[in-house]
Amino acid sequence: MRLEPLELMGLKKKLAYAGRVFPAAVRSGLRPAPSGPVHLICALADHFEPAIDPTDGQKRVPRPEQLRRLEFWTREYPKVIDRLRDHDGRPFVHTYFYPAEQYDEELLEILADHCHAGWGETEIHLHHGTPHPDTAENTRRQLIEFRDRLALRHRCLAVADGSAEPRYAFVHGNFALANSAGGRFCGVDSEIKILAETGCYADLTMPSGFWHPAQTAKINSLYECRLPLDQAAPHREGRDLAVGRPLKDFPLMIQGPLIADVGRTLRRARPVIENGAITGAVPMTLQRLALWKRAQVRVAGRPDWLFIKLHCHSMDPTQQDAVIGDGFRKFLHDFVTAADERKETLHFVTAREMTNIALAACDGRDGNPSLYRDYFLKPFASVVSSSEKSNSVRVSLKG
Repeated sequence: MRLEPLELMGLKKKLAYAGRVFPAAVRSGLRPAPSGPVHLICALADHFEPAIDPTDGQKRVPRPEQLRRLEFWTREYPKVIDRLRDHDGRPFVHTYFYPAEQYDEELLEILADHCHAGWGETEIHLHHGTPHPDTAENTRRQLIEFRDRLALRHRCLAVADGSAEPRYAFVHGNFALANSAGGRFCGVDSEIKILAETGCYADLTMPSGFWHPAQTAKINSLYECRLPLDQAAPHREGRDLAVGRPLKDFPLMIQGPLIADVGRTLRRARPVIENGAITGAVPMTLQRLALWKRAQVRVAGRPDWLFIKLHCHSMDPTQQDAVIGDGFRKFLHDFVTAADERKETLHFVTAREMTNIALAACDGRDGNPSLYRDYFLKPFASVVSSSEKSNSVRVSLKG
């Protein structure tokens, strides 16, 4: 679901947003660009909604159109990205955050097959709290039911070392994580506590859209919540990840860039804020890449590992050029082929892999971050496959 524009917010609310967000965004925009060689750890959080109707966020397109979109994507996207790979030989994958409230077994199985073939991973997306506030009980039920369907029926998600419980990454469909939009678009103060208790290892919701009331003052960070998880918006404050300081509490907060484009702001005499959204109006460019790097989302003490989390709506037909068309292809070509000139080592990752690399950095690991893609969280499918093989061997030996 796409939110209605927020231009009608009152002046008081806009001023509150500006006071909360602009100072840190401007400071980020004024800081010097990273110098020297860097590893860019890049993930694309795809708010993956086959039913999206770009003309009305409350409507859904007919199911045959959803199926057509999904079949087109899973057929064509691999062709676009297969030739241009990162320094580890990996393609530019998506992490597909599929809406729990729109579960369709056939559609999800098509997407799961696409992911198991190496083109991405599927995680949990949830729109709730509209038109009426949701409840904690209903949120927990939806998350558990969808988590188990993804893991047990479609072999998606992840497991942690030493556990068989499904673990997942999360994106709030309305940005209003833990009722952070003043009661709109959610309704559940304890949402992050529920996420933690149901196996969420990372939230990738932030940043929000421009002027959105849920945007936190804390930006450009990898961190764990510092406030009690049962209260509203505990992610508004947090302890940044740092080398030598292992993560204590999940879910980890993984933010994308939120940074003032100072040059364009001065030229246009109005704020121009980069928030990592890939859209038809604002496609990927090398100029935006420079801002993503300048945001310097990283684990403290590991300055050469920069985490770039972007987001898109690939199933929105109005965004096609930005995510699969000529504009995207040109960016990907320039991104990959000129990386050495820019002193960049590229690593295209999923949300799970980005989390693993961040955790490895906290534990003091260094060198090539790609070595830590499966550091703590393993793909559920690989663990299930290994277990099935082990069972088959035991049956053979008994025979």
